[in-house]
Amino acid sequence: MKKVKDFLWKPDMTVEELVDSFGNLGYQAIELNEATKVVLKMKRANVKIFLTFTSNMVTSGLRGLFAQLCKLKIPNILVTTSGAIEEDIMKSFGENFEISNFHADDTALHERGENRVGNLIIRNESYMKFEDKMNEFLTKIYAAKKRLPVSELLHEIGLLIKDENSILHQAAKNNIPIYCPGIADSSFGFQLFMFQQKNPDFIVDTIKDMERIITDLSFDDKKGLISLGGSISKHYAVFAALISGGFDYAVYMTTSHASSGSMSGATTQEAKSWGKLKDDAEAATVNGDVCITFPLMITNVLDKLKKEGLLGK
Repeated sequence: MKKVKDFLWKPDMTVEELVDSFGNLGYQAIELNEATKVVLKMKRANVKIFLTFTSNMVTSGLRGLFAQLCKLKIPNILVTTSGAIEEDIMKSFGENFEISNFHADDTALHERGENRVGNLIIRNESYMKFEDKMNEFLTKIYAAKKRLPVSELLHEIGLLIKDENSILHQAAKNNIPIYCPGIADSSFGFQLFMFQQKNPDFIVDTIKDMERIITDLSFDDKKGLISLGGSISKHYAVFAALISGGFDYAVYMTTSHASSGSMSGATTQEAKSWGKLKDDAEAATVNGDVCITFPLMITNVLDKLKKEGLLGK
């Protein structure tokens, strides 16, 4: 049996050394270390990797990291929420989100046209510019295609974006499909609605994506999941895997707990009862703020993949 070891600082310690030491530290540190091992096994086994995340993570500075991971060909498939799409687009044309605090005067923020996401701020002006940009994008896409699934729409938008730190741009550039089953639930969805009022023959088909994500997978495919947060993005991925025999590997990172009975808090063990994960799937669950846990875990993974010559493959 492994023994607990004291953590000791040393000069010039790398992130790789830090996270490796977590394996003997205890509690969630051990889970984070285990998550590193599971993701490494996914890449070494060349499995199809789903990366799922919610919009609040794109509000944060993780947005550029997700784009970089697409460039490095870490995930094969992305699943996210509609707010993540609109915020990626906002940042792609230079909009900046600001840092506030969790105890700001929200009434005063509202009067100034500022919207709080935890301790981050998005200004109303960003949404106004987003509306103009969306109309420009949709007009170009509509001229070529009148009906298309959500993943294809996002691919076309990604081709129109020139920002290297954009998730949509890097996903389109590297042929990584983005699935967004709840596309209507945001300002992005509202812009689709407004555009369709002027162009009734413009159809964004969410059900067509269900066909695509299910038929893209088979019982023979080895499949892995890195799920950040929960909600519809997590469930869409695990349901797709369920249809084709379940995930072989899974890493959950979340602040939610199983006691709520929610999808966000559902554990990897619970997923096995549904067949979403295989009985012998290798899995880890890390409870904590993904802005802290994910950069630590994935940096360790990338460092090791680079040493093994597997980065970008």
